[in-house]
Amino acid sequence: MARFDRYMISQLMVTFGFFSLVLVLIYWINAAVRLFDQLIADGQGFGVIIELIMLSLPNVIRLALPLSAFAASVYVTNRMSQDSELVVVQATGFSPWRMARPVLSFGLIVALLMSVLMHILVPLSSMILNERQAEIAQNITARILTEGQFIEPTDGITVYIRAITPEGELQDVFLSDLRDPESQVTYTARRAYLVRNDGDAQLVMVDGMAQNLRGPDQRLFVTEFADFSYNIGSMMNITPRTNRNSREVMTWDLLSPTPALAAETGRTEAQLVTEAHDRISQSVLGTVAALLGFSALMIGSFSRFGVWPQVIFAIVLIIVIKSLETTGLNMARTSPQMWFASYLAVVAGFAMICTLLFVASRPYLFKRKPKLGAAA
Repeated sequence: MARFDRYMISQLMVTFGFFSLVLVLIYWINAAVRLFDQLIADGQGFGVIIELIMLSLPNVIRLALPLSAFAASVYVTNRMSQDSELVVVQATGFSPWRMARPVLSFGLIVALLMSVLMHILVPLSSMILNERQAEIAQNITARILTEGQFIEPTDGITVYIRAITPEGELQDVFLSDLRDPESQVTYTARRAYLVRNDGDAQLVMVDGMAQNLRGPDQRLFVTEFADFSYNIGSMMNITPRTNRNSREVMTWDLLSPTPALAAETGRTEAQLVTEAHDRISQSVLGTVAALLGFSALMIGSFSRFGVWPQVIFAIVLIIVIKSLETTGLNMARTSPQMWFASYLAVVAGFAMICTLLFVASRPYLFKRKPKLGAAA
C-alpha cells in the first residue's frame, strides 16, 4: 500500500473513532435514560439496569457507524484540502479515482464492522435483552419489593412499603387500586407477607384497613381486618414471552423464511426477506457514506475560504440517500420478489460517487471557454 494510502487511512480511522465515540454516547445516553426511568419505576436494582443498558449498546453502535464514517470522510478530506495536502498529491499525478482508494479501503473496514453488528451482535443482543425484560416483567417480587418508594407496577396500582425486615416481613404497607373508577380501594396494613400459592403471588396483609370509595355519590366504606389476602399476580396482567420478533432472527433464516417463522414473528414473508436484505444494505451503506463524503468534496476548485459549499452539498446527498433507503424498503415490503428494492440507496449512492469522481477528474468540462473575439 502506498504511503499516501496508509497516511489517509490512519487519519480516517482516528477521526472515525472519535466521531463514533461521540455519536454512540449521544444515542446511548438517550436510550439509557428512557430504559433507566422504566427500570427504576419497576424497582429494579443497579446491576439489572447496567446489564440491560449494555445489551442495548450493539443496536446503538450500528446506528452511529455509518454517520461516523461519513463525518470522518468529510472532516479528513476538508482538513487535507485546507492544508493543501490533496493539492500536492494531485500535482504528483494522482487522479481523484486514485485518491479515493484509501477511502474505499476505509469504507470496506466500516462495512466489515457493520456486517458483524447487523448479522451477529444485534440479533444476539436483542434476543438476550428481550428475554431478560420478559423475566423481569414476570418477577413480581422485584417489581414491588422496594422499601421507602411509591411503586407503580401497572396502571392504576400504587404500592408503598416503609421497610422490609431480613425475615421478609413487609412493614407499614400501602396499596391503592384505582383501576375501577366506580370502586376505588385503598389498603393499609401494619404488616404483610408475600407468599406463593399454586404458582400465583398473594400479598397477605395483617392488622389493616380497607377503604372503598364507591359510586357516583362518592360514599366511603371502611373495613378493618385482622388478615386479608390480595392476589397481586392477577393485577400485573403479565403475558409470558412465547414468540420472537424479527430483529432477534439471524439473517440467514430471514432470507428463506418459513410459514412457521412468519407466524412466530407476526410478519409477512415479504417483510422478513426485506429485513434480511436491509441488514446487508445497511452494512454496505457504511462504504457508500465514506466515499460519498470524499467525492462531494473533490468537486470544485481550490479555495482558501474552504470547501463549505461542498460540505453542505455532501450533507444534502446523504439525506437523499436516507430517503431512498426508506423508499426502497417500502417497495420491497410489498412482495418477496421486490427484495432488490432494498438496495436502491446503495445503487444510487455508488452512482452518485462515480458521477462526482468523473466530474472531479475532468474539471474542464464545466469551465467556460473564452470567446475568440475576447481573446483577440
